[in-house]
Amino acid sequence: MSQTEKRLNLNGREIILVGTAHISKESIDQSVEVIRTEMPDCVAIELDEGRYESMKNPESWKNLDIVQVLKEGKGFVLMANLVLSSFQKRMGADVGVKPGDEMKAAITVAEELNIPCEMVDRPIQTTLRRAWGKNNLWGKCKLLATLISTAFTKEEVSPEQIEQLKNSNEMDSMMAELAEYLPTVKEVLIDERDQYLATSIWKAKGNKIVAVLGAGHLPGVVKHLEALAKGEESEDISEISSLPKPGIGGKIAGWIFPVAIVALLVAGMFVGGAQYSLQMLIQWILWNGSLSALGALLALGHPLTILVGFVGAPVATLNPLLGVGLFTGLVQAWVRKPKVQDLETLNDDVSTFKGYYKNRLLKVLLVFFLSSIGGVIGNFIAVPTMISGLF
Repeated sequence: MSQTEKRLNLNGREIILVGTAHISKESIDQSVEVIRTEMPDCVAIELDEGRYESMKNPESWKNLDIVQVLKEGKGFVLMANLVLSSFQKRMGADVGVKPGDEMKAAITVAEELNIPCEMVDRPIQTTLRRAWGKNNLWGKCKLLATLISTAFTKEEVSPEQIEQLKNSNEMDSMMAELAEYLPTVKEVLIDERDQYLATSIWKAKGNKIVAVLGAGHLPGVVKHLEALAKGEESEDISEISSLPKPGIGGKIAGWIFPVAIVALLVAGMFVGGAQYSLQMLIQWILWNGSLSALGALLALGHPLTILVGFVGAPVATLNPLLGVGLFTGLVQAWVRKPKVQDLETLNDDVSTFKGYYKNRLLKVLLVFFLSSIGGVIGNFIAVPTMISGLF
């Protein structure tokens, strides 16, 4: 048996795990061969229902509603998903394989043999939103920096390097680096999904299961499956299937700037009177609004978008439930509505700096992020400046 296959006999059931590299020709052949040879009762696939539907209907991008995405607060999720998909696509292009081809091949052969398939991965939106929500401010900055560097990397990989991704030593090294640099992201992307995948595989129907999943998940999934079989672990995965609830610290952090600004304005009134407090207010609005507008300008947003960034940033700061990126993004999408062509070239444009400015949908996301970042920087400058003016 290959080192990327694990055969488990647990409580009278046989579970065969096939570890793959998602852009490997050998992984495609291996997945198909194992299913044909084993003829299992069920094939479990490391996909969620949403990605499975997208795989069946590659034109589904054309139905993307960027306005709805921003209103639902999924701007970061969409951007991260696009960047990661584009990165995998570029890596796969070097070896002539599309990301997820081994999953598609496994589904195709299972359907050919009339073997039921089950999608056993957690929805990608939940995973990405948990990765974002569980990080602190510094973690979010590091995550954004990683995504930006990933978006524009030109690194090429050989077929040999792809196959090494299935080697446990290579994988262990990569996981150790990820855990050290972004421990929360590693916990969400790997550890939580190991548990989710194992539990979903365990719940799959039949006494003989073949599961096709990324090689990096093999050790964790084996551990969780064995714990489930012994009754040492619960089958309840509702906690890791939902968005993280903000803790007390997170809730308080959202109100730090509004409370601090109001308190400083009141203090300014006592120190120097209404005129002085008004000057402090103008000073804050100029820093906060100007840098948000500058962010929209750097994204080459429409003039109306830039104006909305200036006016909307102070409003968004005083209401943590809103974000200036929502205002600017919606306005940009309204005045420069994305076209079908933008959706058709999305995966290619996301990998180039020029593409973010050419593609209308990506420009909306760029406006969303840069204006938001500008507003935050403006507050970090304005509040200390206001404090120093009181003493």
